[in-house]
Amino acid sequence: MLNGKIPQQLGELQRLETLNLSHNELSGSIPSTFEDMLSLTSVDISSNQLEGPLPDIKAFQEAPFEAFMSNGGLCGNATGLKPCIPFTQKKNKRSMILIISSTVFLLCISMGIYFTLYWRARNRKGKSSETPCEDLFAIWDHDGGILYQDIIEVTEEFNSKYCIGSGGQGTVYKAELPTGRVVAVKKLHPPQDGEMSSLKAFTSEIRALTEIRHRNIVKFYGYCSHARHSFLVYKLMEKGSLRNILSNEEEAIGLDWIRRLNIVKGVAEALSYMHHDCSPPIIHRDISSNNVLLDSEYEAHVSDFGTARLLKPDSSSNWTSFAGTFGYSAPELAYTTQVNNKTDVYSYGVVALEVIMGKHPGDLISSLSSASSSSSVTAVADSLLLKDAIDQRLSPPIHQISEEVAFAVKLAFACQHVNPHCRPTMRQVSQALSSQKPPLQKPFPIITLRELFQG
Repeated sequence: MLNGKIPQQLGELQRLETLNLSHNELSGSIPSTFEDMLSLTSVDISSNQLEGPLPDIKAFQEAPFEAFMSNGGLCGNATGLKPCIPFTQKKNKRSMILIISSTVFLLCISMGIYFTLYWRARNRKGKSSETPCEDLFAIWDHDGGILYQDIIEVTEEFNSKYCIGSGGQGTVYKAELPTGRVVAVKKLHPPQDGEMSSLKAFTSEIRALTEIRHRNIVKFYGYCSHARHSFLVYKLMEKGSLRNILSNEEEAIGLDWIRRLNIVKGVAEALSYMHHDCSPPIIHRDISSNNVLLDSEYEAHVSDFGTARLLKPDSSSNWTSFAGTFGYSAPELAYTTQVNNKTDVYSYGVVALEVIMGKHPGDLISSLSSASSSSSVTAVADSLLLKDAIDQRLSPPIHQISEEVAFAVKLAFACQHVNPHCRPTMRQVSQALSSQKPPLQKPFPIITLRELFQG
């Protein structure tokens, strides 16, 4: 296994055509000498610890997203990667960080003094410290403190043997309560420095989200904010995440076309409810196959509302920090902080294609988009058949199912339009999927992806 930095001398291999450095422990940036390797046609640097910009050569710019996955901080003009920050922006960013750091430092001192005085006053009043949870609510009709103690006991204070998943915001545990009810408990990661002020706002949003009632949204039972543990309690989804199902050969085969179409419909109905039936509307901001959970009947449930936000009355909001999963986020988020429900629509389109194809669509959309500007690319795009793009682990769909599969792919392409204003709303998507499908204009085996992409 290779480790350390990539040698500069490797860039002198100017006749090298294939470069595979994947699954090593390489770190640092890619040497600038790689820009002289014009003979390269194929690269794979996935599963390392590389960071910084990609070389400005065709082999890197046109490589699929999988070639760069599982690295620390790569950036550049390639599918699934964030754009690099220009030097002037970095300089401004350093100055801004210095100002913010100074401000945060002063705030921390002030907060330290405040909490010291607060705890002294609290101790003088002789208030009991036995309450296990400072802020806990539940929609079950029993004491929240008992619920807290039950969860701590049945998970043996969050022992790893009860862990059933993890993500950027926390670790999920399976908990069987004394009542016999089995729930999923997401133990939130401790807040980082400077994030304590957002805890109260986050708690308020979780409270609002427990009011959501939809069969395709994971049901929240409660939330606990405690000095030792903060966690969410919600209904357990027996089959786990959609991503895990699709990546497992045996499980994926069990996910037949009818079940997959129901998943596509279920996620659409959940997002339609959030965007159009909640007041105020809710944007999820992180729709991905990892955040779609399946119950024992393979019914889809949207989960992980840690990045969700209530939409302001003007139907758009600005946030300074990126939220989402690379490969699923709308392209406009690379140059704007304005977020609206059309960013969810784009992410939904990626998930819908992933369900039909059995894997992440990668750079399929960009390939089809470029077909209109190049005759050679057009010829290749015309040869991409739908039957070859769908999950080959299943038998090809027939009769009415084939019509619904083709229509779902066409709708997914529309959701990923580069112009947010041209994307349909999730209500339109949900209604279209539930309506009578038009008959296919030609037999399913000869339908091309480009025909569906161009609508």
